[in-house]
Amino acid sequence: MAGTDNFDYRAAEGRYGGGMEYRRCGRSGLKMSALTLGFWQNFGGIADFATAKAMMELAFDRGITCFDLANNYGPPYGSAEETFGKLMDLSFRPYRDEMFVTTKAGYDMWAGPYGNWGSRKYLLSSLEQSLRRMRLDHVDLFYSHRFDPDTPLEETLQALVDAVRQGKAVYAGISNYPVEAAKFAVGYMKSRDVPCLCYQGRASLFDRRHLGAGGVLEAMDANGVGFTAFSPLAEGLLTDRYLNGVPEGSRMYRGHHLTRDKLTPKTLAAIRALDAIARERGQTLAAMALSWVLKRKGVTSVIVGTSRVSQLEADLAAVNSPDFTAEEAEAIERAIG
Repeated sequence: MAGTDNFDYRAAEGRYGGGMEYRRCGRSGLKMSALTLGFWQNFGGIADFATAKAMMELAFDRGITCFDLANNYGPPYGSAEETFGKLMDLSFRPYRDEMFVTTKAGYDMWAGPYGNWGSRKYLLSSLEQSLRRMRLDHVDLFYSHRFDPDTPLEETLQALVDAVRQGKAVYAGISNYPVEAAKFAVGYMKSRDVPCLCYQGRASLFDRRHLGAGGVLEAMDANGVGFTAFSPLAEGLLTDRYLNGVPEGSRMYRGHHLTRDKLTPKTLAAIRALDAIARERGQTLAAMALSWVLKRKGVTSVIVGTSRVSQLEADLAAVNSPDFTAEEAEAIERAIG
């Protein structure tokens, strides 16, 4: 490991003894921290850099080794990766080999026909740009961010395979793919000796589309592929923030991604019922919601997105939380309806 004398951050000595769980990703040799720090929001160019730095340093000090990005995370596009690059140069360069860094391409990134979807040109060009912004020579995992119905799936997948063979990524994975396309991707990549390491999909108490029988999680688990869950708190709904309305300054108040129409009377009643269950368990609603996703069979890691250090501290309490009793599980099902 490189020396730390020229950096303004020194990682905590006990970072691997503080209770973080490390889970094997599918049938690979890789283990991921049960929580992943996500850069989707609050790390872009309009975010406070000092807060972003403090959150990433706390995450690493508490045993989080996985950091999730994408080319268009910001705002503006690309700026979350730029923030990550600055943090590497200020704090984390000596710890690069202790970190598992992921990025993605597949959604809108730049103008014209080559800055979106799943063509080989877009994916490989985007990866080159991401590496420059992040100030890295490779990422640990490169995802195809979404299924492209207009590009031959073989083309998209071969780009992932070639990114690994070129040394630009250590592993490859897929995100937001329908189950049949995901199964095809797993088979195709395995036949090219670059197995699909992980599937990234939305999962929460309020969004269980991938978690049921015949769903993506079951298919990936059966094929030895890991599963990383994003939006486990339903973009903030599964917290105590909206128990009594929409507070000023909240994500719903700003109306970016999470809009007021999502807080229906039925949803609010469910949130309040779940909060009561969480308090009976001695947890915050957010910690219980994270725990619930972490305890699904086949889930490798859960991505948390935070706006302040105290929020990340609270999320960390979800790791190694008690199992749900049969009564609690039934109460949760009733609350969700």
